[in-house]
Amino acid sequence: MSETRRLAVVAGALFLVTEVAAIGGLALYRPVLEGPGYVVGSGADTRVFLGALCELVLALAVIGTGAALYPVLRRRGEAAAVGYVCGRLLEAAVIVVGIVSVLAVVTLRRSAGPSGAADAASLVTAGKALVALHDWTFLLGPNFVLGANTLVLACLMYTSRLVPRALAGLGLAGGALICASATAVLFGAYEQVSVAGSLAALPVFAWEVTLAVRLLFKGFDEAAGDGAGEGARDRVDALAG
Repeated sequence: MSETRRLAVVAGALFLVTEVAAIGGLALYRPVLEGPGYVVGSGADTRVFLGALCELVLALAVIGTGAALYPVLRRRGEAAAVGYVCGRLLEAAVIVVGIVSVLAVVTLRRSAGPSGAADAASLVTAGKALVALHDWTFLLGPNFVLGANTLVLACLMYTSRLVPRALAGLGLAGGALICASATAVLFGAYEQVSVAGSLAALPVFAWEVTLAVRLLFKGFDEAAGDGAGEGARDRVDALAG
């Protein structure tokens, strides 16, 4: 197995890990994200800790995809490849901030002890603020930054033909749509966790899963990628710059 084929397998596996970890983290976090009284209740701390672990795995897998793809992508557009790696690092950093905010809610609940009505109201307010911080990181990281990263990667894949152009086109559409959806959520058009938000996220989800399967079982189309020519590389570098 060639080095490029090994990198494709690693990247494909990590893309699948990001999808599973993201879904698992969101599902496990549900009690703390949807229950404003969590901080003064009995809590479900073990479940929240498992959610935090899932999101930590997610952050590491996000970084891993950038690291695994960089040696292949830099031969097709070095500036864009560096931009993609930096974008994945930023995405992971935002996710970690969200993890810390949720864990802080658990710490707040555990350290509260018995409290009166006034103290309980203050705790609930503090808990809501920490959950709001997580919600903003969820919008900025797995939406805005993810959308931008998807556009860069899909553009590189499209111009170099490392994967079929139809697949790369799905990535371009998915990246653009999730950025547009995040903008709509930012300005209050609808909630991020909603039917509209979920539908907007489907194309980028389909792109990552399909790309992962392609990389795992077929790898890159190296001959087509090498034949893309310097002109394609220059166009991608110009886009990244």
